[in-house]
Amino acid sequence: MDYLSINKEAWDKRTKIHVKSEFYDVASFKKGKCSLNPIELKQVGDVRGKSLLHLQCHFGQDTLSWARLGAEVTGVDLSADAIEQANLLKQSLGLTAEFVESDVVQFGRENKRQFDIVFTSYGVLCWLSNLVDWAQTIANSLKSGGEFHLVEFHPVYELLSGYSYFPSNEPDIENEGTYTENCDGTESTVVTWSHSVSEVISALISAGLTVESFCEYPYSPYKCFDGLELVPDLGYQLLHKGQQVPLLYSVKARKSV
Repeated sequence: MDYLSINKEAWDKRTKIHVKSEFYDVASFKKGKCSLNPIELKQVGDVRGKSLLHLQCHFGQDTLSWARLGAEVTGVDLSADAIEQANLLKQSLGLTAEFVESDVVQFGRENKRQFDIVFTSYGVLCWLSNLVDWAQTIANSLKSGGEFHLVEFHPVYELLSGYSYFPSNEPDIENEGTYTENCDGTESTVVTWSHSVSEVISALISAGLTVESFCEYPYSPYKCFDGLELVPDLGYQLLHKGQQVPLLYSVKARKSV
């Protein structure tokens, strides 16, 4: 099964919907709104003058937000349509950024550059079949002393939704629409994999990175799952038998000097 082609087609379709959505709110972004959330802004910190690689960047809003904050940015995404829209957005804003159409693992095999920071966030890992190769891409793309930052949806939510928490050799293959409010009901085939938190941490360690922090959060900045309720000034939460479900986690890791 050529899962990359299947997912590429799905994300090409999604991009056309996403750029017109209130969820991504491109109009406000063009007026100067930052698309990054407090979690990643606090964790990554000052990026002025630093080179930053953004893996699975979609159509570039977060990448360009890092550029606005002073980073020299490169964004990578599987979708040709997403990269096209990223370049159009870059040009309309007069920002400097490089966007690369590539699968993460293929990019890792071809890339010769090294960066101060590698960043990836929100709904990225489920599209990867092999976290060992993913982590090696990160390690090879970092300068000595460079930092990796991940902010991701917590797999416990997927467990409560009926998916496996633990990794499997067999992916989930489904037909589904997208998550923005303007989804017109069109469905695409998507191929995804479950990845436990321990698998993520172990892959990074096996690639030679030192994990410096691991945090879990009960609030999501996005209402993109069923059953979430807004808690003012904090975000969206999910309760299970009256208790908060972890919705996000973050990892900071470093390449040794």
